[in-house]
Amino acid sequence: MKKFSLRVISVLVLMCMVAAMFAACTPKEDEPKSTEPIHVDYVAQTKLDMDSDTLKQEVQWGRHSHIDGDTSHFEVPKSFDVSGTVKARYLAVNTPESTGQIQEWGKAASRYTKEKLSTAHSIVIESDDNSWNFDGNGRYLVWIWYQPAEGEDYRCLNIELLQAGLGVGSSASEGRYGTAAVAAINQATQEKLYIFSGKKDPEFPYGEAASVTLRELRTNVKDYEGKKVAVEGIITYNSDYTAYLESYDAETEMYYGMQIFYGYNSQLINVLAQGAEVRIVGVVSEFYGTYQISGLTYNRMKPEDPANTAQISKDNPIAFTEVSAYDFNGPKTVMVGEEEKTFSYAELAVSTSISMKNLQVVDTYTTTNPSASDVGAMTLTCMVDGERISVRTEVLKDADGNLITEDAYAGKTIDVQGIVDCYDGNYQIRVMSVDDITVH
Repeated sequence: MKKFSLRVISVLVLMCMVAAMFAACTPKEDEPKSTEPIHVDYVAQTKLDMDSDTLKQEVQWGRHSHIDGDTSHFEVPKSFDVSGTVKARYLAVNTPESTGQIQEWGKAASRYTKEKLSTAHSIVIESDDNSWNFDGNGRYLVWIWYQPAEGEDYRCLNIELLQAGLGVGSSASEGRYGTAAVAAINQATQEKLYIFSGKKDPEFPYGEAASVTLRELRTNVKDYEGKKVAVEGIITYNSDYTAYLESYDAETEMYYGMQIFYGYNSQLINVLAQGAEVRIVGVVSEFYGTYQISGLTYNRMKPEDPANTAQISKDNPIAFTEVSAYDFNGPKTVMVGEEEKTFSYAELAVSTSISMKNLQVVDTYTTTNPSASDVGAMTLTCMVDGERISVRTEVLKDADGNLITEDAYAGKTIDVQGIVDCYDGNYQIRVMSVDDITVH
């Protein structure tokens, strides 16, 4: 009897232990649950309703559509807009600046928008109500919808930028999709994405250099005199320790450029090779009536450092934008900040590559002063469509090394390509080689 009781007691103890183990594994009702936030795709939850009372237009991504993170220029039928272009400003979102003084995460936001839209199967813009509305710069205020691939749902890029942490709200709660926009902002803040990360932007040159675009620098150049800047563009020419940098601005539909003087640093010759896309970090200074960047910050051991002059890519094409003599001598109005300003076209285009056709050479001058470094260089005074254009050449030689003189061009009709230059307050086309002049 005693023996039997011990066995029973052992079995009961074992059953109690097993029950306790199961009880320990089963959560109690009053135990706190996990507080780990669940990521919500507010973009996927927001749908494009083609039958709503808002206005909608399918648009096309073009060669010059990309502006920055929250602005695009789309191609449309002229029946929709006589210009054939819609200048779109995204509702509800404001991304960091990348078209003037570049801000932290500005390049990341700009790149994100370009990647989504340039590969989209279809893009639709939508008004916030039943009419097209515009901002003070004449841009359509719209929601941007893109279809990643045929058959897939459209995604709202405005909300997606907010959800990715690449933009802050701009009257976000007031729009048609305000609830989703605000929720996307709150989630990006909680997840500490990009702008809300508290981390440094690896593409931003922290320190004393102001990160700017060539458009910003050219339209406000006096404000940057004596200051260190960081700019990016394509090298069009490199000669005598001087290179020429340019980049295209789709908003104003023109190139902006700057002369780069790198002195006797032979290591920079290959970095600043013709066709190279580069990042320049140096000081803005006046040079014989125009401006240049000199005193370059360079360290070949730190090519990825945004505070350092470096080559980004090679073998890019040179634009040589074809310009009429009338436009070259005429005015050009652009937005500078929130203000509209008028410059001469040539003033804005200094140091950029251009081409011009059908120039009639009516007068010639050759530098003959033996003390001058450019003995043999020519100035060709030309007329085209009633406009006077000055062409200044380097010292030109033929394939056999013989000096080319005025006789080769006097009284001829020529096509030229070169760099917009300023000499003694006058704008001219500077021709670098004999191959840049074609005689009819």
